[in-house]
Amino acid sequence: MRRLPWLLLIAVVVLAVDLGTKALVVATMRPGEPISIIGDVFRLNLIRNSGAAFSMATGMTWLLTLIAVAVVIGVIRIGRTLRSRGWAVGLGLVLGGALGNLVDRLFRSPGPLQGHVVDFISVTRWWPVFNIADSAIVCGAILLVVLTVFGFEPDGTRTRDSDSEQEGE
Repeated sequence: MRRLPWLLLIAVVVLAVDLGTKALVVATMRPGEPISIIGDVFRLNLIRNSGAAFSMATGMTWLLTLIAVAVVIGVIRIGRTLRSRGWAVGLGLVLGGALGNLVDRLFRSPGPLQGHVVDFISVTRWWPVFNIADSAIVCGAILLVVLTVFGFEPDGTRTRDSDSEQEGE
């Protein structure tokens, strides 16, 4: 059974939640005025990020935009042949997150292909501020790595470790 509908449903939900939370934060918060939820451990802190995670590639927004477009195209191409529900969930999370940040890069100031991503979730002072899209990308990527490590293939099959096959002989 093809899993593209699952992938797309998850991506749409992630995109909607991401865009909705960003709209709410932009409408109700000001940069530099964090809201403490649990002391310094969990705060809402609006920032505009022109780079990637950990402030990498700052000033290369156009490149990050092109990478996000490539990820979206790649996930949709892979998704057309998926038969694994786990892979559909992982790729759906990655796709929804990539689209969420891509929308910011395309439509937020300072302009198309240069837009700054809205980040607002802050956990501890040393971890970078992030958003729902970032969380979805990371969770999706972790799920895909776990599926790969345990031998679950995108086509729904499961590979066996050659060592365990030899032990059974």
